[in-house]
Amino acid sequence: MKRIPLESVSPLAAHLKNLAREPVVLISNGRAVAAVVALPNTDAESASLATNPLFLALIERSRRRVRRAGAMASDEVRKRLAASKPRPARKSTPR
Repeated sequence: MKRIPLESVSPLAAHLKNLAREPVVLISNGRAVAAVVALPNTDAESASLATNPLFLALIERSRRRVRRAGAMASDEVRKRLAASKPRPARKSTPR
């Protein structure tokens, strides 16, 4: 995802002040080429992942697997993780 400081796009910046009310559509040769939309309560990483084709493919593969094979309940995951934790080494006491 490319990040551009708002100050560097000053002709566009004035239009972006009202994004909460409506998106801004960028036009080239009479055709819409991009839309700038408000991202309330969203951080840059979440926005990037939401449009990343590799991440979206991973999520879809995971969903197909759950539909096909089912999922493990969170209680079972916790139980298995607790059982696989290595026990802390005992302190040896001098005799």
